[in-house]
Amino acid sequence: MTTSHTDRAAPASDGADAFTLGYVGLDPVSEGLRETLTSTGNGYMATRGTAEWEEADGVHYPGTYVHGVYDRATTMLGGVPVHNEDLVNLPNWLPLKLRVDGAEVLRLAEVEILDYHHELDLRSALLTRRLRFRDAQGRETELVSRRFVSMASLHHAYLEWTLTPLNWSGQVEVVTAIDGRVINDGVPRYRQLERSHLSPQATQVAGPQTIALKTRTRQSEVIVSVAARTLVSTGGRERDVVRSDFRTHDYIQQVLHVELERGVPTTIEKSVALFTSRDPATGDTLLRACRSVSRARSFRAAYAHHRESWERLWQACDMRVFGDDEAQHLLRVHISHILQTCSHNTSDLDAGVPARGINGEAYRGHVFWDELFVFPFLNFRLPSVTNSLLMYRYRRLSEARVAAEAAGYKGFMFPWQSGSLGTEETQEVHLNPMSGKWDEDLSHNQRHVSAAIFYNIWQYITITEDTMFLEFRGAELMLGIARFWSSIAHFSSERQRYEIHGVMGPDEYHEKYPGASEGGLRNNAYTNVFVAWICDIAAHLLDLLPAPRAGAVRARLELRDEEIARWKDMSRRMFVPFHDGIISQFEGYEDLEELDWDGYRDKYGNIQRLDRILKAEGDTPDRYKLAKQADAVMLFFLFSDDELRRVFTRLGYEFPDDAAERTIDYYDRRTSHGSTLSYITHAGVLARFDPDSSWERFKVALGSDVHDIQGGTTREGIHMGVMSGTVDLVQRFYAGMRVEDGMLQFDPNLPGGIDGVSFNMTYLRSPLTVTVMRDEVVIRHRDGVIDATPVRVCVRGEQRLVEVHGEERFSLE
Repeated sequence: MTTSHTDRAAPASDGADAFTLGYVGLDPVSEGLRETLTSTGNGYMATRGTAEWEEADGVHYPGTYVHGVYDRATTMLGGVPVHNEDLVNLPNWLPLKLRVDGAEVLRLAEVEILDYHHELDLRSALLTRRLRFRDAQGRETELVSRRFVSMASLHHAYLEWTLTPLNWSGQVEVVTAIDGRVINDGVPRYRQLERSHLSPQATQVAGPQTIALKTRTRQSEVIVSVAARTLVSTGGRERDVVRSDFRTHDYIQQVLHVELERGVPTTIEKSVALFTSRDPATGDTLLRACRSVSRARSFRAAYAHHRESWERLWQACDMRVFGDDEAQHLLRVHISHILQTCSHNTSDLDAGVPARGINGEAYRGHVFWDELFVFPFLNFRLPSVTNSLLMYRYRRLSEARVAAEAAGYKGFMFPWQSGSLGTEETQEVHLNPMSGKWDEDLSHNQRHVSAAIFYNIWQYITITEDTMFLEFRGAELMLGIARFWSSIAHFSSERQRYEIHGVMGPDEYHEKYPGASEGGLRNNAYTNVFVAWICDIAAHLLDLLPAPRAGAVRARLELRDEEIARWKDMSRRMFVPFHDGIISQFEGYEDLEELDWDGYRDKYGNIQRLDRILKAEGDTPDRYKLAKQADAVMLFFLFSDDELRRVFTRLGYEFPDDAAERTIDYYDRRTSHGSTLSYITHAGVLARFDPDSSWERFKVALGSDVHDIQGGTTREGIHMGVMSGTVDLVQRFYAGMRVEDGMLQFDPNLPGGIDGVSFNMTYLRSPLTVTVMRDEVVIRHRDGVIDATPVRVCVRGEQRLVEVHGEERFSLE
């Protein structure tokens, strides 16, 4: 393969280009990353941006994933059964391949590439490849490939080829196929584990132009059917071409014999329908897919419908940053991917938020605490999606209750990693790629995921005032979580305070004390302060409900007055460790050794994953004062100073004016940022103390996926928390927006790297455009829903009412 272009990413500056993520030239080393970043999805399913003519070969990796379709497999490692549940790579609907005059199927590695462009239109998640190539016989051909997963019709995807022979005429064969032979092979470090999840059921030629395949996940027994219709046209007129079929039990193809004329474009359209047995109103998935694809629109009509859906989403979700073109562009990359993973199509699904989206297999598609970073974007734009994602947790209450009981606790203990059932999916061993060894994994002790769920519910209710959810779902969830924290805490008669032992904080580097045989730490500050906040809200939550609903919740939970009294007491008497006037990450943190940071940087360069480095050396991060990511600092990310002051004052601890700044500075110097989420947290908390440093961290987080700063992880899937977190940073920390006392409040902290920000949002069903510049804040009430109401806002203490269709300007000078 030769190419006349040096590979370069082509993110854009402004105008239409700001909505394009493009590449010029073909670079095998970067293809996996590009395939992730140019994936196409609609909130129900997503397909990686692999070229249709390529197969999984170490360079390329086609993959299609549907929210919630998991399967469990067991691998024997050294005589020990290792169980893992994966988001399943489903049958590949992409294959569209070209043969010229009976030659082998075209592979780009075997031709001279004269021109190659690969781009994603962020406005509509339309993936386009434009290439011109010369084969060994000197024939020059132009191929334009376009495809999308429909935002307007969630089960449909469309692919279009436009073929133009530039200096020749002749016959070609176009191979269109559905391939069910796929496995989960997208993450190299998982390759020692079982990767086969599909059991073929049937293939079918469903009509002259339609082929179909039916398969089943092996353990979870989810039926998946894919049907494809392929049409040929020239000059806008459909052509009747000779077709030949071939099929096995797990693969089906149709070969189209097409005459091409020099200089005349010919179009191949492939329409696809995908259904699973998890979908409502489906019945026989194979029959449903075949019927649906037979009714599919033309590519042109389907794309127009699809683009209209995307336009409505951008109207609700767009964000502007003035003064930094790169930041503007990357924010739109992030928004596009957020919406590909979680859109209005997600609202009717039983699905959580996979930490790595649905365009790759990293973290096995599991749901962690990352929704803590995702929901702030959705709450102000697509609150119905947040509601649905919270229902994913509610539907798994029984497993959370059983997990708590099995551990000797009460209430709802949610798993650190969740999949189909809500059981704990955290692996028991984890491969360290630096040592090649499987190390013990104790991260299931991150019980703070339950606190995050409580926080997410409270934020959703505060922002949306969705009292129905609170009354019929939210209160039960929240009180059950409070009951869990009450049961895991114990009262120390010596300290006259409540303590929590045996847990891990967000840091993740510290799994246990040095030399300890059991996992977990004592009195993680993030956890204990969070629990004090939770208990205060839980103790008064029933007062917010109508009496009949409060009674129903009490009866359902069999809640006793003694429990509520204990919550009140815990809200006043949780223990929080300190050292040298700093909030200690956990009890005993001050006794750990300091790390030789300069020495490790000199030796290894990139030390983001100090845990792997130290363990590969036979050492352990448990010995040192260090952190993978923000832990105690997370408190200042989630709560305002006023909120924390109320919590600490109620607990009887001092909270001096410089508490935040001193704590942040202390841990900032001891954090390796082994998770890109850490850049989000530190950028947020530094916004008011050190805006320039905040902007530096923000830019690192903003480019972390596009530039793949972790050395190959993005090819395994996007980082949903980081992408969503960057958008939240702009609205919550730079624009300084929060909901408090029943109104929108703003206290801007614009960094020096930008001139201002502007974003669309919805608050209490009222669509707003917020613009924050250095000298003023402008809030405009846009045309929108019929029942929109005036919105009360407060900018640095000045309150006003923004009338429907009105605008208010607040001076910052």
